[in-house]
Amino acid sequence: MNLEAKLKMLEEMRKTAKLGGGQKRIDSQHKKGKLTARERIELLLDDNSFEEFDMFVTHRTKEFGLEKEKYLGDGVITGHGTIDGRLVFVFSQDFTVFGGTLSEAFAEKICKIMDMALKVGAPVIGLNDSGGARIQEGVVSLGGYADIFLRNTLVSGVIPQISVILGPCAGGAVYSPAITDFTIMTKGTSFMFVTGPNVVKTVTHEDVTFDELGGADTHSSKSGVSHFACENEVDALQCTRKLYSFIPLNNMEDPPVVECTDPFDRTDPELNTIVPENPNKPYDIKDVILKVVDDSEFLEVHADYAMNIVVGFARLGGKSIGIIANQPAHLAGVLDIDSSIKAARFVRFCDCFNIPLLTFEDVPGFLPGTVQEHGGIIKHGAKLLYAYCEATVPKITVITRKAYGGAYDVMSSKHIRGDINYAWPSAEIAVMGPKGAAEIIFRKEIAAADDKEAYLKGKEDEYREIFASPFKAAERGYIDDIIMPENTRPRLIKALNMLDTKRDSNPPKKHGNIPL
Repeated sequence: MNLEAKLKMLEEMRKTAKLGGGQKRIDSQHKKGKLTARERIELLLDDNSFEEFDMFVTHRTKEFGLEKEKYLGDGVITGHGTIDGRLVFVFSQDFTVFGGTLSEAFAEKICKIMDMALKVGAPVIGLNDSGGARIQEGVVSLGGYADIFLRNTLVSGVIPQISVILGPCAGGAVYSPAITDFTIMTKGTSFMFVTGPNVVKTVTHEDVTFDELGGADTHSSKSGVSHFACENEVDALQCTRKLYSFIPLNNMEDPPVVECTDPFDRTDPELNTIVPENPNKPYDIKDVILKVVDDSEFLEVHADYAMNIVVGFARLGGKSIGIIANQPAHLAGVLDIDSSIKAARFVRFCDCFNIPLLTFEDVPGFLPGTVQEHGGIIKHGAKLLYAYCEATVPKITVITRKAYGGAYDVMSSKHIRGDINYAWPSAEIAVMGPKGAAEIIFRKEIAAADDKEAYLKGKEDEYREIFASPFKAAERGYIDDIIMPENTRPRLIKALNMLDTKRDSNPPKKHGNIPL
């Protein structure tokens, strides 16, 4: 074969590879409202930036007639490209080839780019759309999954990993996204579950649909498996690009800094009245966040899950930050099992990748009750405490109102290495709320009083005056300053800039034993 023939053959093979399972299956994919594996990569990455690996790989199976049916690429497209000019590695599972099922060769392609990503220090984004293990390959396929799981684990905390679920993801396949840092799903077209509806019905006799069992709404609001639930694939891929803009390439780099046109010294008088005078009246902490951060841009993570705490990414003075905020508009901002787990994982991600932490605190304590206690609120609440204690990134806290009991300690207090701790004048820092404290301290006097209600009210006011304010904490140095709410943005930016060269470390160890 001469060179011209070889070049023509190469061109034909590339055309064939780009068709995946063929035009008929591509049309079927489109009819389901889904994009092809290659279309997804084109939308995710910068124009003409994708460099593909292993386009000509095929499976090696000879059983069950598969030796007669081979497709170039074998059901997964792998390679690297850029997002806003920054390097990223990508794999995109192709449902048009054997339903996107994973084979030995398929797994090897994914492992190759993960190994390369680790070497050069760049994130991995997985676009998942797969029927699971290729059953014709038996245990070899299962071994391929385990090879991927191992890499997910070893690179965790070294390079960011994002999983985008754009179709089925079932059985053992779910554990790769579960290990990665963020999972993004699409409503109506993506599903995740260990066992499907048919198996569930056989074993537990429950009738449940695919969407109810493992759809985007279920996993973004009930299980917390999904961090983002997007309306469609285009939204999901745009969300991935936006998320990527806040995070560094690896654990040795700082997050990207962008040009900031929002004045650093901008004040907002509306913040002075945002906290109601009535301590039992709610307000939306997101209003505070949006008034403080650059250009009112906030990418909320887990928006529909454990809504009593808010987490997400924003920028201050052009610098990427992770925000954790108690939400008084939902369950009074109380900490419970789900909110503790949600916030702890977010704190640990930010600490892994050098993203400073900004905490807005308004927390009345931990949620009481048998459901919480029997569900393990002690160990789950300890996860958030552990995460904050362990974190060595810059940590800034603003107490807007309540900071009661053990929850005060947990929410990045000075005692667990909070770097800068501010309080608004409306802050109440105490062991418990004034009413509960007064009932305990003065229970004998209250019992003996003629007008018990009036006496309790007086003692409640007395306790509030002495303890439920930021001044006692400031006297002790537990609060660095009591600031005017309107000045929050400039004060935070100055603190963040001061902490830019912070260096802190934990004692040498293999790893800690976080309460799981």
